[in-house]
Amino acid sequence: MAYATGHATATVTSWSDDEGWGVVEAPGLPGGCWVHFSAIQGPGFHSLAVGSTVDIEWESTEQDGYHFRAVSLIA
Repeated sequence: MAYATGHATATVTSWSDDEGWGVVEAPGLPGGCWVHFSAIQGPGFHSLAVGSTVDIEWESTEQDGYHFRAVSLIA
């Protein structure tokens, strides 16, 4: 897969507060997009609720078995 970046509106499908990461799903990002808490924009504790809609900036890369990683996320 060639390196790519983009923007998407996504739905949170899993999140672990203990591990600080989860997965969002969006059209055009098959297999989901890995999200680390450090990508979440805003002050304070960073957590996501499963089922919520978020806006992400993503890049194509290999991260824990996923082909996409969020570099910025606005909940």
